[in-house]
Amino acid sequence: MNGFSQENGITAQIENLRKVYQRDSQHVVALDGVSASFERGSFWAIMGPSGSGKSTMLNLLGCLDRPTSGRYILEAQDVSSLDDDALSEIRLRRVGFIFQSFNLIPQLTVEENIALPLYYLGWDHGSSADRARELAARVGLEERLDHRPSELSGGEQQRVAVARALANDPAILLADEPTGNLDTATGKEVMKLMTELNEQGKTIIMVTHEDHIAAFARQRLHLRDGVIEREEGANR
Repeated sequence: MNGFSQENGITAQIENLRKVYQRDSQHVVALDGVSASFERGSFWAIMGPSGSGKSTMLNLLGCLDRPTSGRYILEAQDVSSLDDDALSEIRLRRVGFIFQSFNLIPQLTVEENIALPLYYLGWDHGSSADRARELAARVGLEERLDHRPSELSGGEQQRVAVARALANDPAILLADEPTGNLDTATGKEVMKLMTELNEQGKTIIMVTHEDHIAAFARQRLHLRDGVIEREEGANR
């Protein structure tokens, strides 16, 4: 895997990634020497039983945590051993997150929630408002800009979360059970939106335990006991 470069079409790559947690007097191995490449414009579903390492992998890919050993290369940069401040900067500029619980700020409007990452990036109010309105229209919420999360349905809240995740035009979009709090029909609507984003070139990695949600992805990575059990659809 030497000679890795952004030009080779890879957004993210993990090499022999290992994550060990210390719990009381025991060492818990969450990931045990995992390697995978995520091509630019791919759409992956990470699957596996509880305790298989899915959330740990997503946290590492999102620079929310550091591996115990191994390498994680994001857009040609080895981010494995960066300090907390540097990881925070990477998350702000290169990663978009979509959570099961939406994680919207209840006091803020739709427009303000979408624009929040741009505030931390130092955008002026006018530019960030324009970007938020553009993204709200992209997810079908242009008529809801002044509403607060409590005034929205679950599906609408998740659409706001998707728009917010896109605000910084991230290199990679990470989704953690994005339909977990939605009914089946609304979940399909959100997944169709994510499929459209992927077709427009966005790299998406999603954790899900539901086969019908994973079916929206083009590739699947199955984890068990901290190792990759199998991959499906890679390099299609």
